[in-house]
This record gives sequence, C-alpha cells and structure tokens, in this order.
Amino acid sequence: MSASVRAPVRTRFAPSPTGFLHIGGARTALFSWAYAKRHGGQFVLRIEDTDVERSTQAAIDAILDGMRWLDLSWDEGPFFQMERLPRYQEVADRLIASNHAYWCYASREELDEMREAQRTRNEKPRYDGRWRPENAAGRTPPEGVKPVLRFRNPDDGVVAWDDLVKGRIEIENKELDDLVILRSDGVPTYNFGVIVDDWDMGITQVIRGDDHVNNTPRQINILNALSAPVPQYAHLSMILGDDGQKLSKRHGAVSVMQYHEDGYLKEAVLNYLGRLGWSHGDEEVFSIEQFCEWFDLDHITPSAAQFNTEKLRWLNQHYLKLADDLRLAADVDQRLARRGVSLEGGPDLERAVSLYKDRVATLNELADALEVFYVDVEPARELLEQHLTDLSRPALERLSVLFETVAWEKTALSAAIKEVMAQTKLKMPQVAIPLRVLLTGQTQTPGIDALLEVMGRKRVLARLKRFV
Repeated sequence: MSASVRAPVRTRFAPSPTGFLHIGGARTALFSWAYAKRHGGQFVLRIEDTDVERSTQAAIDAILDGMRWLDLSWDEGPFFQMERLPRYQEVADRLIASNHAYWCYASREELDEMREAQRTRNEKPRYDGRWRPENAAGRTPPEGVKPVLRFRNPDDGVVAWDDLVKGRIEIENKELDDLVILRSDGVPTYNFGVIVDDWDMGITQVIRGDDHVNNTPRQINILNALSAPVPQYAHLSMILGDDGQKLSKRHGAVSVMQYHEDGYLKEAVLNYLGRLGWSHGDEEVFSIEQFCEWFDLDHITPSAAQFNTEKLRWLNQHYLKLADDLRLAADVDQRLARRGVSLEGGPDLERAVSLYKDRVATLNELADALEVFYVDVEPARELLEQHLTDLSRPALERLSVLFETVAWEKTALSAAIKEVMAQTKLKMPQVAIPLRVLLTGQTQTPGIDALLEVMGRKRVLARLKRFV
C-alpha cells in the first residue's frame, strides 16, 4: 500500500548476535538502508544482545563483517542493548508509576502448571493475570522469588496498524496477555528493549521480517502506554529456498560471508537481494545507486520470495564480465594463496583473468581455471590416452620446435599452428585439443593462440617436453 514518508526518515537494522548475518537478515538490512538513502535519512545499526546465553562476540564480528562486505554503512551505531540497562529500568519505572506494569512472582513451575491446565480445557495457553494488583490484593509475595515485570496489556479494544507491506492489520487486545518486559535479573525482554530503543533512536520506519508481526501489537501497546510515537511498520515476507521450503542452513550458505567465500561479487549479491521480493517493472540488473533511487515499500510483494541459486549465478557472471581485471586479479591472488599456490614464475595474473573471466560464473571458478597457469598440471590418464595419439604426437613435436623461436604473440603463434596443420594435414581440433590437454589438463579453453600467449614460452615448452 502507498506510504506517506515521514521526515526525517530514520531506519534501523537490529540483529541478534546469536548467529551469522544470513540472507534474510541481509535483505532486511539492505531494504532498511536503501529506504533511508532514498529519502535522505539516517540508517542506524543496533545489536540486540540481551539473549546473554546465546549472544557471542564471534556472531557480532560476523554480522559487522557481512555489513561491511556489502558496503551497507551505518550512520549511527552499532549500539548494544546490554550497555543500556539503566535506560530500560528507567522506562520500566515509568510504566510501574502509571500502573501499566506490575511485578509477577509466579514461579516457572507454577506457570507450567497453569498452561497445562489451560491446554486440558482446550484453552489458548496464556498468562492469567494472577499477579495483577487487583487479583493479588492482600497476597504476600513469596520469599526468595525474584519477580519479573509484566506489562499490563489493555483488556479490551483493538490494536491496529497500517502495515506498509501487508496492509491493515488488527488484533483484539483480549488475544494478548501480559507479557514480561523485564526479567528477574533486570535484563529487558525483546519486545521491551526494542520499543525503548526505537523510541530513543527516533526510528520512523521499522522494516523487518514477518516473523515479528505477532510482536508488533504488543510493542504498539507499550509505546501507547508511554505516550511515545509509534513508527510505521513494514513486515517482509519470508524467503524460500530453491525447493520451495523455508530458507535454512540445509540450503547451503550459512551466512552472507559464505557467498563471498563461494566467489560471489558483492554487487551481484546486492542486486539479487534487491529483487528478492521487490521489483521495479521488469528491471533485473541494476547498480546499488540505481536501486536506492528506485526503492520504495509499495512494490514489496507480501507473498514469500523464492531464492534461486541459478539466477544469482547468472547475475554474478554478468558482473564478473564487467569487473575490472585488476580488481579480479587481486581477489584471485588471495584465493590461490589460500590454496598454497604461488604466482612466482607464472604469467601476469591480470592478463590471465582477462582471458577467462567471460567463461566462469564465480571467482572460485575463475581461480580454478587460472590455477593451471601456476602449478604443474598432470592431465588425466584417460585424456592423454584419448588425445596424445600417434596422429597428434608428430604435430605436437613440430610445434615444440617452432615454439622455441617464434615471436611470442597471438598472430605468430596462430601462424605456427596453421603451418603445422598444413604439414601434418590435420584439422584445428586435432592439434588444438591435444595441446590444451597437455598445457591445462582440459579439453576446452579460450582460443589456443591467446592461451599460449598468456601462459608464456617457458611454461609452454616445459609442459610440451614432458610428453612429446
């Protein structure tokens, strides 16, 4: 639905550091970042680390690494919730003073028994308000029990909002119970920490996954109790894997950085994420600058988006072809170095990149293709038996002699091959394919003259003389 934009726009990305930055989180971050950029606003990064047992520094680092790799720079932050505990207590005290919150002394066992009894009666399990002041009048709090603080949800009426993706959503308050907002150790629960942070940070649009739709009415009620402004909400649909099931670890990439490891360019990943549940006409390929210019919330589909690995590979291949050779060479250099491959004694990597970048879909595939220029190649036995024959061997022997003195550039190399073809009465594939096998261990490569030129005289002769 059409959204009226408030000014100034302030969006946020607020991951929990309990795991890596996955594709769903990266899309949320991209949409929030792009919306702020589109409207000249501010993008805030917040780390929601109140799940102390599951939050780790490794996960924080992984999230920040993923954001930096994608160039989703934040204007403020990162803010950490565990550094703001006094502020949450201050707001909690305000809710207590206004009779919008109360202490609950129910034990875990007591609550389990309550819910089990409700299930037995075919009722929805929910807190029954037993420690609301009017229900607990005259009761003495049990000794040794640290209470939690609960928000007193309205008993009647409807909480509603115009979701910027899903449209009008209304929830009856009788469907909501009194949620815990402060744990017994004073750490806020998710729903409480979020609203205090969004309020304090002046967030105007909350763009997040639709797994939070059920949290939104609770958060709106707390904000209303505080007479705090309520941001606009946009809930993004889930992402499905190639098989139509909810995207998960079993679909491959665990984190955004895994796509980097797998050889994808960040502009391809950003372009793909931009089209994952959002569209601008029939446009499929666009820069991040163009995306920010076009991006709106009106054209986000409310239905689930499906991840398509082959489409991502196609986009990546497109961006590889456009990429600067020097940039690709620097990346491939690092990938080869991690494999223990040294470039010493080999051809100029930038020239080799130029030869192969149109033939691959990922940087890893590019590194695979170029590795043969820098390591000793041992062609497969079956390839040697198939192509190094009594027919081809004389031609290869004559080439090895010509290659000693021929000018080492494509035109002269091509002429030498044609000269040998004429002498041996062989066709190009009968000479070029055996030559490719001996040089690269492969039957298909770029043009044989270009391959020879880049590989260099010394390496070509050394490989030929091993076999002919």
